[in-house]
Amino acid sequence: EGSKQPPSQKLNFKLEDGTTVDSEIVFISFDRPDHVKKARGLQPTIIWLNEAKELDKSNVDMLDLRHWRYPAKKKEGVTSTWHGMLGDSNAPDTDHWLYKLAEETKLDDWKFHKQPGGLKKVNDKWVANYEAENLETLDGGVDYYTRGMQGKADDWIRVNLANEYGFVADGKPVHPWYVDSVHCQDIEFTPDKEKHITLGFDFGRTPACIFLQQGSFSRWVAFDEFLSEDMGAIAFAPELKRYIDHAYPDYKFKGWGDPSGDNKGQASDDTPFKLLNAAGIPCQPTQSNAPKVRRAALEVPMKELCMDGKPRFLILPKCKKTRNGLQGGFKYRRIKISEERYTDEPDKNEFSHPVEALEYGLQGEGEGRTALIRQNSNFSKPVVAQVGFNVFDN
Repeated sequence: EGSKQPPSQKLNFKLEDGTTVDSEIVFISFDRPDHVKKARGLQPTIIWLNEAKELDKSNVDMLDLRHWRYPAKKKEGVTSTWHGMLGDSNAPDTDHWLYKLAEETKLDDWKFHKQPGGLKKVNDKWVANYEAENLETLDGGVDYYTRGMQGKADDWIRVNLANEYGFVADGKPVHPWYVDSVHCQDIEFTPDKEKHITLGFDFGRTPACIFLQQGSFSRWVAFDEFLSEDMGAIAFAPELKRYIDHAYPDYKFKGWGDPSGDNKGQASDDTPFKLLNAAGIPCQPTQSNAPKVRRAALEVPMKELCMDGKPRFLILPKCKKTRNGLQGGFKYRRIKISEERYTDEPDKNEFSHPVEALEYGLQGEGEGRTALIRQNSNFSKPVVAQVGFNVFDN
């Protein structure tokens, strides 16, 4: 309707059975404050969420309370025969609110339908999926997908062409050696009580803690994470201690963290290390927080192969935020110029803190020193770490 915001379309026509259709379709853009304000006053029968994974959960929550309000029986004398929300989306990552509703919370009144992707993986290779829907609407059929995957990253294909859950990064990963299908293993793992659990820490306003243990083949397994949001060390330490006492009672611990965490705060003489130790969580600073040392402390076990053919570093799916950080959430941001260039320092974001905590944990346990020796020796190729037969002999 001309320049009216938000735009709308009104329809009024008769069906063959004589029923009159009188409808109004309102198009809402949630990057427009005036549209959001309009949405809060709507009383629609049906809400369509286009590209649902791009929407903020708070807006979806608000819309979910706008339907089932019209028509009202007390006022109009009738009620709606159907009401609700529909939506479409490519597959989100496993840390997304949409994934949590579909796979974890599983609400009674929400139904999720997964459309077969245009590609599927067979013997570690992407191939055409002839069970994909709506192939007849594409001029190239399945060739549309096989052509579309050319030159694309594996994670991009997984989400956009195969319709599988995954994380797609838009910068240069800080840890390019990480391969999710190789380093992330959904295996049964219980920490050995005869060995200590290593805790890696990164501090600041969003402290992060990563749980590690070294098992057979000298393999490191990152099996849990404890993260915070806008929480200083004073609140973080007791919360972490409560989690440890509940999830890992009777275990021994050793902690390592950013040595800058030993600096006093402006309003307090307590450092993060003093606060953690006071809460009963052993933690000490690593020798250095030099980025190259920390990065290499993780990349060396990531590159090395054990006798079972698997890397000397594995991460479990439970470590969602750390895993997404390794996939590219912890990244060098691309500079918007004609050539392909990136920032000199990684972005500090929700993914950087758990990954850096992981780096500190491994560096404190000696991987950093090994990394420096091998860097000076131009080490770059995977090596066999240790002879053995069982993946985990705990």
